Amino acid sequence: MFRRGFRLQWEPTQNSHVILYPEGMATLNESAAMILENVDGKRLLSEIIDGLNQRFPEAGGVDDDVKEFFAQAYEQKWIIFREPA
Repeated sequence: MFRRGFRLQWEPTQNSHVILYPEGMATLNESAAMILENVDGKRLLSEIIDGLNQRFPEAGGVDDDVKEFFAQAYEQKWIIFREPA
């Protein structure tokens, strides 16, 4: 889930999706935006990966790329992980 005060939105002036947060904004590439559009605080990481693999079968598996992206997003403090219920 996104950290409190962080949100994903389309920014017309940037012509891209961005992460807005109290200290500023980060512009996202298309792949990052597609991944983060799945962050809803309900789906597990494995469910997000499964959904992206189904959506992009021609990629031959996005597991490692998505995990690496989420590790970077966590380091940037955009997201937090919670334990499954």
